[in-house]
Amino acid sequence: MISRTQLLRLGLGAGAIEHRVRTGRLLTSRRGVYSVGVAPPTRECRWAAALLACGPGAVLSHLSAAALWELRPLDPVTIDVSVPRRGTRPRRGIRVHRPRHLDAEDVTRRHKLPVTSVHRTLIDLAETLSTRSLERALDEAEFLRLLDLADVRASIQRHRGRNGAARLAKVLTRHEPGATRTRTALEEDFYVLVSTAGLPKPEVNVPLGPFTVDFLWRDSRLAVETDGGASHDRRSQRERDSRRDAWLAAADYQPLRFTWDQVHNRPAEVLAALRAKLTNAARAASDRAPG
Repeated sequence: MISRTQLLRLGLGAGAIEHRVRTGRLLTSRRGVYSVGVAPPTRECRWAAALLACGPGAVLSHLSAAALWELRPLDPVTIDVSVPRRGTRPRRGIRVHRPRHLDAEDVTRRHKLPVTSVHRTLIDLAETLSTRSLERALDEAEFLRLLDLADVRASIQRHRGRNGAARLAKVLTRHEPGATRTRTALEEDFYVLVSTAGLPKPEVNVPLGPFTVDFLWRDSRLAVETDGGASHDRRSQRERDSRRDAWLAAADYQPLRFTWDQVHNRPAEVLAALRAKLTNAARAASDRAPG
């Protein structure tokens, strides 16, 4: 990938550039940006073209930076780019950000692309994401071993006064990164359902004996698995599910399972079952208490 500005600096005139475009030696990726040969249709090539289109000093940021760091599952169609100067023209498919400060500590490279650092990306995300989505980004950063809380706190201090810095600091006071990392969309939807219903929050993806349990209410001895469709229809998975349930029952845990259909189409049924189990566990614990 190469920009028109770079070609001119290399000594090619406007006519020479147009000739190479006409003869197919340069292929237009977006206005003012070319590929030498056919660029593969990857998101990295899309990002590289967007960065070249925005000029020197441009870096991937916000949701696009989160996608590059793999903090979120989705790669947004519109590419977020931060530039260190005013006057950058709007570009189709690019959301241009012009931050007041883009310090050297806030910028790095990943897969050879300039991008905001993980701690700066989290501050940018905190200005737009929901609280739970921000928690998920923190969980993923911790899981991928990208999170250095000392760097995050230093970045928050450098950017004090920004809404994102204040909000990220607030979330970190009550959320332990990595503690509620969900692995699938169904697990996430179940966790959100439970949290918004006001039920006690469970531990998430907990190693227990030879298994990892999706959700665990340890004091209530309740273990919940979410069954995500096709994978649980396979014979090998059904056998593993049966072994897990038997082990949990033998270890004095109550195994409970919910399907995708129950979580999404019959949430009241799911919550009623959970409330009943948790209430019964609390009553049994009270009955066992001395006095």
